[in-house]
Amino acid sequence: MNTGNVLTLCTALVFGGALVVGSAHALGKADEKTPINDSWITAKTKIALFADSRVKGSEINVETSQGAVMIRGKVDSDVAKQAAEGIAKGIDGVKTVKNDLQVVAPSKREATNDKDDAITARVNEQLAKDAHLKKAGIHAQTNAGIVSLTGEVQDLMTSAEASWSAWQVPGVKSVKNDLTVKEKA
Repeated sequence: MNTGNVLTLCTALVFGGALVVGSAHALGKADEKTPINDSWITAKTKIALFADSRVKGSEINVETSQGAVMIRGKVDSDVAKQAAEGIAKGIDGVKTVKNDLQVVAPSKREATNDKDDAITARVNEQLAKDAHLKKAGIHAQTNAGIVSLTGEVQDLMTSAEASWSAWQVPGVKSVKNDLTVKEKA
């Protein structure tokens, strides 16, 4: 090898090394600056639930608010319910986990799902009848006859009114009001 080729090779190695080290350093910085927000936590939790064979991740809904994860849906056993909670607690950024999973045997699942879908539809119709509640952005979901209300409302009175309206729907066993009240600036 002549001197020109050696110099070219050394220069390429120096630049190549600098690129690799710089890229690794930039990657480390990107990981540190990646924001762990509610959407990120929700996505990571859903992925982890889908990947775990102990639970049927497709039947579990995940919501996150300020690092507090809420899991809802139906699972086959108490073991699956506890496994799902453990999976959610293991996600970076999770502060607390509220486990609202219902244990429903697979043989009863179809009948329960049909009833829950019908109850949810009736609750949404009831909320839509009231002009104030219709505009409030309230989300209703039913699991084994228990209606959960989520979303953000203007005031405590709206929250109470939504609970009362949901209670009036036939088939509702209980109402979980998880509505948050907007903070006044």
